[in-house]
Amino acid sequence: MSITLYHNPRCSKSRQTLALLEEKGIQPDIIEYLQSPPDAATLTEILAALGITAENLMRKGEDEFKSDKDSVLSMSEQQQIEWLAANPKVIERPIVVNGEQARIGRPPESVLEII
Repeated sequence: MSITLYHNPRCSKSRQTLALLEEKGIQPDIIEYLQSPPDAATLTEILAALGITAENLMRKGEDEFKSDKDSVLSMSEQQQIEWLAANPKVIERPIVVNGEQARIGRPPESVLEII
């Protein structure tokens, strides 16, 4: 089983999700997405696994979103995905991917549904 965690070590929910996986004996592949942002194709796959739109993956409280809100919300889905790839700080976290399934770790226990 290969599980990937899109992780921000400064985020408490991300740290809690990693600890929960480790408690279950799972050592996920960790991608610190602020240092190695997913490209648009990877984000498209993640969104499909999550079953949500790009807009639903956005952290709307981030300054980057607030400053571009009107233009971002008027973009097509593909343009929003490309915008997220260019602005990874706005991507909701943490994200756990297991094959074709994914969950956002808010709350961290929600990732248990796919492991």
